[in-house]
Amino acid sequence: MGGASPAHDARQILDALQGVVLGQEAAIRETLICLLARGHVLLEGVPGTAKTLLVRTLALALNVRFQRIQFTPDLMPADITGVTLLSGTHDFTFRPGPLFADLVLADEINRAPAKTQAALLEAMQERTVTADGTGHPLSAAFTVFATQNPVEFEGTYPLPEAELDRFMMKVQIGYPSAVLEQRILTRYVEGFEADRPETFGVTPVTDAAGLERMRRAVDAVRVEPQITAYITALVRGTREAASLTLGASPRAGVGLLKAARAAALLEGRDYVVPDDVKALAPAVLRHRINVAPELELEGVTPDAALKAILDKTEVPTA
Repeated sequence: MGGASPAHDARQILDALQGVVLGQEAAIRETLICLLARGHVLLEGVPGTAKTLLVRTLALALNVRFQRIQFTPDLMPADITGVTLLSGTHDFTFRPGPLFADLVLADEINRAPAKTQAALLEAMQERTVTADGTGHPLSAAFTVFATQNPVEFEGTYPLPEAELDRFMMKVQIGYPSAVLEQRILTRYVEGFEADRPETFGVTPVTDAAGLERMRRAVDAVRVEPQITAYITALVRGTREAASLTLGASPRAGVGLLKAARAAALLEGRDYVVPDDVKALAPAVLRHRINVAPELELEGVTPDAALKAILDKTEVPTA
């Protein structure tokens, strides 16, 4: 499997996703780019907008292990990381938790207590789970897709800024158009079921080794100095903007660089162009900035504030 070029494989995976998840082109593309760039994804949208379907389809196309964890107010850290048990032979053995999969969907992360959120974030950062002083490495493909409902929903706890910064992107998933919503219903009439992957019609494009090949190809994408200067200007622009009380961290610039490289690979290029950066800046930066409260009251969104910064930052020309 995965005998074709990494760019061809990436394009095939994108096609497979678009064939199952209807009408979420930007969200699908951003999610795949994030995975190729070795980043974790925060998916935001109201319930029932195909967030689980997207990640499950991605796991099918990559032929890797998918695990969904429902986050609830009583979920404890050991429930996700695993526990050390005393066996009948008086030996301690580690029983891995659901984090020991390849693509992990952390559903409704903002419903869980801070301690459990922190355990997930630590696993994301270290790619290791520590239990009783022993480190247990997670899979090389390990990627977290955390879903959150918009914060105004009942019983949700907003993630602290430092935790949000661990996600490479915040991908927004909205409602489909009327035409696509009808097409979704038509598919169900024809036998599609979101909880039965065998009805998706997805055949694996590649495997975990193929994902690693794609990621290595992303690392080899050329980035010229004027591109890194543009990324620096955008990130610093968020810190200098009067409209924002919190600007993006240096980690945001690294995330934007990696994402732009993955976008170039998806387009079949071995070099980054300014448009790669510009198109992904909202997804990489929107969750790392805070709009000034008085502007927020006037309805200014993080994306609107970012658009103003993008519009006034000089774009390099070849």
